[in-house]
Amino acid sequence: MYAIIETGGKQYKIEPGMVINVEKLKCNEGEDLTLDKVLMINKDEDYIYGSPYIEGAKVIASVVKTTKGKKILVFKQKPRKGYRRLKGHRQYYTTLKIKDIIFGG
Repeated sequence: MYAIIETGGKQYKIEPGMVINVEKLKCNEGEDLTLDKVLMINKDEDYIYGSPYIEGAKVIASVVKTTKGKKILVFKQKPRKGYRRLKGHRQYYTTLKIKDIIFGG
């Protein structure tokens, strides 16, 4: 059984027991989280699609930790003008452990 969910403007294929990194969510470590934006569920070779989301479907996950990703360097330059800028960026991520996929139908 797997599902496709949407969080942080991105879509993730998840299964129970999986650990995934998503965009930072406002929650504490060890807290349980309910994700209700479920786009698709595969259950025993039966596919259920939402329009855009499936009514009554949710995913239960627990928050493992919140961390920063790798540093990304952004470099800008204009030729022959002496303009050069170097900036770094580290994105915050929340690590989730998927506990269960619930679907009432």
